[in-house]
Amino acid sequence: MMSVVSALQPFARPMQPSPIQRRHTLPASEVRPLNTQDAISVFEIEREAFISVSGECPLHLDEVRHFLTLCPELSMGWIEEGRLVAFIIGSLWDKERLAEEALTLHKPRGSTVHIHVLAVHRTFRQQGKGPILMWRYLQYLRCLPYVRRAVLMCEDFLVPFYCKSGFRSLGRCAITVANLTFTEMSYPISGHAYMRRNSEAIRFPQALSLHPPLGVPPP
Repeated sequence: MMSVVSALQPFARPMQPSPIQRRHTLPASEVRPLNTQDAISVFEIEREAFISVSGECPLHLDEVRHFLTLCPELSMGWIEEGRLVAFIIGSLWDKERLAEEALTLHKPRGSTVHIHVLAVHRTFRQQGKGPILMWRYLQYLRCLPYVRRAVLMCEDFLVPFYCKSGFRSLGRCAITVANLTFTEMSYPISGHAYMRRNSEAIRFPQALSLHPPLGVPPP
Protein backbone atom coordinates (compact mmCIF):
# COMPACT_ATOMS: atom_id res chain seq x y z
CA MET A 1 0.00 0.00 0.00
CA MET A 2 1.42 3.38 -1.00
CA SER A 3 1.98 5.66 1.92
CA VAL A 4 0.43 9.09 2.02
CA VAL A 5 3.86 10.66 1.87
CA SER A 6 4.92 8.69 -1.20
CA ALA A 7 1.59 9.36 -2.84
CA LEU A 8 2.00 13.08 -2.42
CA GLN A 9 5.67 13.10 -3.32
CA PRO A 10 5.22 13.53 -7.11
CA PHE A 11 3.15 16.63 -6.46
CA ALA A 12 5.21 18.02 -3.62
CA ARG A 13 7.19 21.10 -4.37
CA PRO A 14 10.89 20.47 -3.75
CA MET A 15 12.22 22.41 -0.81
CA GLN A 16 14.52 25.26 -1.77
CA PRO A 17 17.41 26.05 0.53
CA SER A 18 16.88 29.37 2.28
CA PRO A 19 19.06 32.10 0.79
CA ILE A 20 22.21 32.83 2.74
CA GLN A 21 22.01 36.18 4.40
CA ARG A 22 25.21 37.99 3.46
CA ARG A 23 26.57 40.44 5.93
CA HIS A 24 27.81 43.64 4.39
CA THR A 25 30.97 44.03 6.39
CA LEU A 26 33.49 46.82 6.06
CA PRO A 27 37.17 46.01 5.58
CA ALA A 28 38.84 45.54 8.94
CA SER A 29 41.64 47.90 7.95
CA GLU A 30 42.51 49.84 4.81
CA VAL A 31 44.24 52.97 3.59
CA ARG A 32 42.79 55.28 0.97
CA PRO A 33 43.01 58.86 -0.27
CA LEU A 34 40.89 61.30 1.69
CA ASN A 35 38.21 63.53 0.17
CA THR A 36 36.22 66.57 1.26
CA GLN A 37 33.63 64.34 2.92
CA ASP A 38 36.34 63.30 5.37
CA ALA A 39 37.20 66.90 6.27
CA ILE A 40 35.20 67.13 9.49
CA SER A 41 36.54 63.82 10.83
CA VAL A 42 40.06 64.93 9.90
CA PHE A 43 39.68 68.26 11.67
CA GLU A 44 38.20 66.73 14.82
CA ILE A 45 41.16 64.35 15.16
CA GLU A 46 43.64 67.12 14.39
CA ARG A 47 42.10 69.62 16.80
CA GLU A 48 42.12 67.17 19.69
CA ALA A 49 45.70 66.07 18.93
CA PHE A 50 47.28 69.52 18.59
CA ILE A 51 45.26 72.04 20.60
CA SER A 52 45.99 70.30 23.90
CA VAL A 53 49.75 70.22 23.13
CA SER A 54 50.63 73.40 21.28
CA GLY A 55 47.39 75.38 21.21
CA GLU A 56 47.52 75.59 17.39
CA CYS A 57 46.17 73.38 14.59
CA PRO A 58 48.42 72.90 11.54
CA LEU A 59 45.33 73.19 9.33
CA HIS A 60 41.97 74.82 9.96
CA LEU A 61 38.83 73.20 8.62
CA ASP A 62 38.67 75.38 5.50
CA GLU A 63 42.34 74.58 4.80
CA VAL A 64 41.68 70.85 5.20
CA ARG A 65 38.91 71.14 2.61
CA HIS A 66 41.18 73.27 0.43
CA PHE A 67 43.94 70.64 0.19
CA LEU A 68 41.52 67.70 -0.08
CA THR A 69 39.98 69.47 -3.08
CA LEU A 70 43.25 70.43 -4.82
CA CYS A 71 45.41 67.37 -4.13
CA PRO A 72 43.52 64.48 -2.50
CA GLU A 73 46.07 62.05 -3.97
CA LEU A 74 48.65 63.46 -1.53
CA SER A 75 46.54 62.51 1.46
CA MET A 76 46.24 59.14 3.15
CA GLY A 77 43.66 57.96 5.66
CA TRP A 78 43.80 54.82 7.79
CA ILE A 79 40.26 53.42 8.08
CA GLU A 80 39.21 50.75 10.53
CA GLU A 81 35.65 49.38 10.17
CA GLY A 82 34.56 52.54 8.42
CA ARG A 83 36.12 54.90 10.97
CA LEU A 84 39.02 57.26 10.30
CA VAL A 85 41.70 56.53 12.90
CA ALA A 86 44.78 58.29 11.46
CA PHE A 87 45.65 60.47 8.50
CA ILE A 88 48.29 62.44 6.62
CA ILE A 89 47.67 65.49 4.44
CA GLY A 90 50.26 66.79 1.99
CA SER A 91 50.60 69.18 -0.92
CA LEU A 92 53.27 70.05 -3.49
CA TRP A 93 55.90 72.73 -2.93
CA ASP A 94 58.42 74.10 -5.44
CA LYS A 95 61.23 75.66 -3.41
CA GLU A 96 64.25 74.31 -1.55
CA ARG A 97 63.02 75.41 1.88
CA LEU A 98 59.57 75.97 3.31
CA ALA A 99 58.21 79.50 3.43
CA GLU A 100 55.07 81.05 4.89
CA GLU A 101 53.13 80.49 1.66
CA ALA A 102 53.71 76.74 1.94
CA LEU A 103 51.12 76.64 4.72
CA THR A 104 48.27 77.40 2.33
CA LEU A 105 49.50 76.87 -1.25
CA HIS A 106 49.62 73.80 -3.48
CA LYS A 107 52.19 74.11 -6.28
CA PRO A 108 51.19 71.58 -8.98
CA ARG A 109 54.57 71.84 -10.73
CA GLY A 110 56.52 71.23 -7.54
CA SER A 111 58.52 68.08 -6.85
CA THR A 112 58.54 68.36 -3.05
CA VAL A 113 55.68 67.00 -0.96
CA HIS A 114 55.03 69.22 2.03
CA ILE A 115 53.50 67.05 4.77
CA HIS A 116 51.22 69.42 6.63
CA VAL A 117 49.96 67.09 9.32
CA LEU A 118 50.08 63.54 10.65
CA ALA A 119 47.57 62.79 13.40
CA VAL A 120 46.12 59.73 15.14
CA HIS A 121 42.77 59.49 16.90
CA ARG A 122 43.25 59.52 20.68
CA THR A 123 41.66 56.05 21.06
CA PHE A 124 44.29 54.53 18.78
CA ARG A 125 47.47 56.18 20.05
CA GLN A 126 50.38 54.29 21.59
CA GLN A 127 49.76 51.46 19.09
CA GLY A 128 52.43 52.38 16.54
CA LYS A 129 49.91 53.66 14.02
CA GLY A 130 51.70 56.97 13.41
CA PRO A 131 55.04 55.44 12.33
CA ILE A 132 53.31 52.72 10.32
CA LEU A 133 51.12 55.20 8.43
CA MET A 134 54.14 57.43 7.74
CA TRP A 135 56.05 54.39 6.42
CA ARG A 136 53.11 53.49 4.16
CA TYR A 137 52.83 57.09 2.93
CA LEU A 138 56.53 57.36 2.07
CA GLN A 139 56.33 54.06 0.17
CA TYR A 140 53.41 55.48 -1.79
CA LEU A 141 55.30 58.70 -2.60
CA ARG A 142 58.12 56.61 -4.07
CA CYS A 143 55.64 55.42 -6.69
CA LEU A 144 54.89 58.98 -7.89
CA PRO A 145 57.40 59.86 -10.63
CA TYR A 146 57.20 63.62 -10.06
CA VAL A 147 58.08 63.48 -6.35
CA ARG A 148 61.73 63.93 -5.36
CA ARG A 149 61.47 64.47 -1.61
CA ALA A 150 59.13 65.04 1.32
CA VAL A 151 59.51 67.83 3.86
CA LEU A 152 57.76 68.81 7.06
CA MET A 153 58.16 71.13 9.99
CA CYS A 154 57.76 70.03 13.58
CA GLU A 155 58.38 71.15 17.12
CA ASP A 156 61.70 70.13 18.59
CA PHE A 157 60.31 67.37 20.80
CA LEU A 158 59.06 65.54 17.66
CA VAL A 159 62.43 65.56 15.88
CA PRO A 160 63.47 62.11 17.24
CA PHE A 161 60.13 60.65 16.10
CA TYR A 162 60.64 61.77 12.50
CA CYS A 163 64.33 60.84 12.53
CA LYS A 164 63.25 57.26 13.24
CA SER A 165 61.12 57.45 10.07
CA GLY A 166 64.18 58.43 8.01
CA PHE A 167 63.87 62.22 8.00
CA ARG A 168 66.92 64.42 8.60
CA SER A 169 66.99 67.88 10.08
CA LEU A 170 67.56 70.89 7.81
CA GLY A 171 67.79 73.23 10.78
CA ARG A 172 65.47 75.96 11.95
CA CYS A 173 62.40 76.52 9.78
CA ALA A 174 61.69 80.04 8.52
CA ILE A 175 58.02 79.65 9.49
CA THR A 176 56.76 80.59 12.93
CA VAL A 177 53.20 80.29 14.23
CA ALA A 178 52.35 82.58 17.14
CA ASN A 179 55.24 81.94 19.57
CA LEU A 180 56.06 78.51 18.18
CA THR A 181 59.26 77.73 16.27
CA PHE A 182 59.92 74.61 14.22
CA THR A 183 62.62 72.36 12.85
CA GLU A 184 62.42 71.66 9.11
CA MET A 185 62.99 68.04 8.13
CA SER A 186 63.51 66.31 4.79
CA TYR A 187 63.17 62.76 3.44
CA PRO A 188 64.65 61.78 0.01
CA ILE A 189 62.21 60.12 -2.36
CA SER A 190 64.23 60.06 -5.61
CA GLY A 191 66.51 57.16 -6.36
CA HIS A 192 63.81 54.52 -6.06
CA ALA A 193 63.15 53.94 -9.74
CA TYR A 194 62.70 50.21 -9.21
CA MET A 195 59.46 50.94 -7.39
CA ARG A 196 58.30 53.39 -10.02
CA ARG A 197 58.59 50.67 -12.65
CA ASN A 198 56.14 48.50 -10.72
CA SER A 199 52.83 49.27 -12.41
CA GLU A 200 50.89 47.59 -9.64
CA ALA A 201 52.50 49.80 -7.01
CA ILE A 202 51.62 53.03 -8.79
CA ARG A 203 47.97 52.57 -7.92
CA PHE A 204 46.98 53.86 -4.49
CA PRO A 205 47.85 51.03 -2.10
CA GLN A 206 44.48 50.74 -0.35
CA ALA A 207 44.51 46.96 -0.65
CA LEU A 208 48.09 46.51 0.47
CA SER A 209 49.17 45.63 3.96
CA LEU A 210 49.65 48.53 6.31
CA HIS A 211 52.62 46.74 7.81
CA PRO A 212 56.14 46.67 6.42
CA PRO A 213 57.22 43.38 4.85
CA LEU A 214 59.11 40.88 6.96
CA GLY A 215 62.70 41.93 7.43
CA VAL A 216 61.86 45.62 7.02
CA PRO A 217 60.83 46.83 10.47
CA PRO A 218 58.76 50.00 10.66
CA PRO A 219 60.63 53.12 11.76
